Amino acid sequence: MHLDLFYELSVPPFAERGERAVYHETLAELAMAESLGFETAWLVEHHFMPEYSHSSAPDLFLAAASQRTQQLRLGHAIVPLPYHHPVHVAERLATLDVLSDGRVEFGFGRGFSPREYTAFGVDMADSRRYTEESLAVLRQSFSGRPVSFSGQHFQLEDAAILPQVVQTPHPPLWMATVSPESFDLAARLGVGALVGPFKPWFMVREDLRRYRRSWEAEHGSGPPAYGQNPQVAMTLGIHCAPDARTARAHARQGVEWFYERLLGQTRPVLKRLYEGYEYYRRLGRFRPLLERAANLRLLDTLGMAVVGDPAHCRERLGRLQEAGVDRLLLAFGAGAMPPAQVADGMRCFAEEVMPYLRA
Repeated sequence: MHLDLFYELSVPPFAERGERAVYHETLAELAMAESLGFETAWLVEHHFMPEYSHSSAPDLFLAAASQRTQQLRLGHAIVPLPYHHPVHVAERLATLDVLSDGRVEFGFGRGFSPREYTAFGVDMADSRRYTEESLAVLRQSFSGRPVSFSGQHFQLEDAAILPQVVQTPHPPLWMATVSPESFDLAARLGVGALVGPFKPWFMVREDLRRYRRSWEAEHGSGPPAYGQNPQVAMTLGIHCAPDARTARAHARQGVEWFYERLLGQTRPVLKRLYEGYEYYRRLGRFRPLLERAANLRLLDTLGMAVVGDPAHCRERLGRLQEAGVDRLLLAFGAGAMPPAQVADGMRCFAEEVMPYLRA
């Protein structure tokens, strides 16, 4: 199992540190993470979400991280393609791949915030077309040849997009997957499925099965073709400490704050999905998270966060591994705990949990 990190660059009101401290302390944390054996650091792109996410220019942050690390891969995801011209996306992605000597993972999606769509002058109803056209341009740019494209939103003729990506045939591609149908689309496109931290495990388990069925129907059961990415990655908040009670005491405020803010952003989307999941209807325990504030015990029960001692973390994450999750994007302390506690949690995880999951 691949073990990665996940960041929103949160600036909680109770943390007593501002943006500048969050940025620089996170960069130092990535250097430490590399030494502990974590594989990739993933950074989102959000706009107009004070406190919850100050990651509005992730490519710049990852470029800085590329100069402070040597092996840590850099997850540039999710890039909401409708907000950007695909040439700019291709150029910035390739620049980051050059600066990092080929360490970039690239994830794309449509975005989910009506406010962002309004600000960037894009009709949300047309987001699928924007995404499909942008992805077509992006994939052409990987060839190294001039790009010609004629679509509804973008027109290019013999455009030499520079620089070129270092990795061949291109950086691994991932797609944000929320609705059940999006897992079918990711499989059809031959890209990995990235699952956000706002869905309980019983939903993700059904999504994973659907993705595997769709992949096999589309591409067969043999090895993936060159450039394809058949992986499922799952994001969740985590804190690990030698003593379970201490872990919960340290994590409760930060984890509950993070998930309350996260669910506030995604609650409308999840409510629309509610009737689409058999297990969702039957279990019903997820409703309190949609209707009220986040609760650490419920988050842990539903598999949206894992907080406890090493044995608890091994049991919960081992269950995901056995079910076929290929990669975990771990938000240590949910990005809302003091840096010293986060560092202790990462070290405890690296020493007591990581070897078990990689055995």
